[in-house]
Amino acid sequence: MEIDYVSVFIFTFVTTFTPGPNTISSAMMGIQVGYRRSIPYFLGIATGFFSIMLLGGLFASLLLRVLPEVMQVFSYVGAAYILYLAYRVLHADYAFSEQSPRLLGYKDGLLLQLFNPKVLVLALTIYTTFLGSMDRSMTALFLSALFLTTMSFSAISLWASFGAAFSHLLTSQRVRRVVNGLLALLLVYSAITLVVA
Repeated sequence: MEIDYVSVFIFTFVTTFTPGPNTISSAMMGIQVGYRRSIPYFLGIATGFFSIMLLGGLFASLLLRVLPEVMQVFSYVGAAYILYLAYRVLHADYAFSEQSPRLLGYKDGLLLQLFNPKVLVLALTIYTTFLGSMDRSMTALFLSALFLTTMSFSAISLWASFGAAFSHLLTSQRVRRVVNGLLALLLVYSAITLVVA
């Protein structure tokens, strides 16, 4: 099975750029204390994200080597999870808290990844399905984890930089429906490519 890089990109883009603990907390940090003062928090998120992606890739490699037949099962499980994500994205809420600012640091960002189910499931989903047939060398795993982390860092930077603008634009129910619908359709496309390929 060949890697469908378009599907990998779409899935990664949608899962890292849509609302979740990383993006929403980063938007709030950007709104409340500014981008520059938020950088240590973002670096903590990136370090934790990279670590989980690398460990997820290593675990998936072991699993696919010991039980190669599990790949077909993971394709269906992964597709089901992606369809669930599409449903969640379709109904996503972009509400931001108006609490007083709290400066989050490197450790906060790092620990957030250990308790962020979206990141844990993303790692297992992407490495057992979309990247299930990739070269399993340490170099390939390192580069793929670095790519995924770069996407994540881009997402949290964007949400932090434009958090106020996003919250203003996405207060319109019509705009929110269009954005959510488009992102959900992209996820459905990704799910279909998993089971059809």
